Amino acid sequence: MDYINSIILGIIEGITEFLPISSTGHLIIAEQWLGARSETFNIVIQAGAILAVTIIYWRRLLDLLLGWRDPQNRDYAFKLIGAFLITAVLGLLVKKLGFELPENATPVAWALIIGGIWMIFAEWAAARRPPSSHITWLVAILVGIAQVVAGVFPGTSRSGATIFVAMLAGTANRAAATEFAFLVGIPTMYAASAFSLLKTVKDGGAANEDWTALGIAFVVSTVVAFVAVKWLLAYIRSNRFTVFAIYRIILGFVLLGMAMVGMIS
Repeated sequence: MDYINSIILGIIEGITEFLPISSTGHLIIAEQWLGARSETFNIVIQAGAILAVTIIYWRRLLDLLLGWRDPQNRDYAFKLIGAFLITAVLGLLVKKLGFELPENATPVAWALIIGGIWMIFAEWAAARRPPSSHITWLVAILVGIAQVVAGVFPGTSRSGATIFVAMLAGTANRAAATEFAFLVGIPTMYAASAFSLLKTVKDGGAANEDWTALGIAFVVSTVVAFVAVKWLLAYIRSNRFTVFAIYRIILGFVLLGMAMVGMIS
């Protein structure tokens, strides 16, 4: 049964990590019925999703690395690094201050609803701008800040926050905004996962893990995330994010109702 639960959680993580619907929110709700998982488990399944996106973008990453002499590549890479450093510095500051919201249904539900409304507004505003694929320094800075905000407020969605901040800040092209958000997310999420895993190992939290269940969840998360992201990248070429916004709003109100009647905490 534990292996089945690991597969279910791996599927949820794989689908929701890079779709703008909040992986944290979905996992918090899933754990209400499947049982809470360790920090190590959550880190491992997230690492599977990150690996999937790394595989999808390996050519782009290699091009940025090997094409450093090209001014356009160098400018794009510097902006990726800048966004990552902003996230890293602000993220460590937030950790040091100990600021985080409780991971229960009500704040997650409100984050889903507010995020859905925000997405609809961002799509509306971006449609009225001249089409642009250019990543400015303003976009890079705001994407770095958005990643920290998403980390503090469960249910916000890191991918959703960064994509729509980029669109509102001037990168009106959905594909370009999504690519930058995902590429920034790769080093950010690897660093966050490594930091959390080292802390967990140091505190002795990994000693009693079921590594078979972890391995199964990791593989499932990787495969499902690969399929989900490939689908998303094809979908947004000719479709808006509106369907995800509507889903978030409906799910948020459903969770509020379930919390009110005591079905979830």
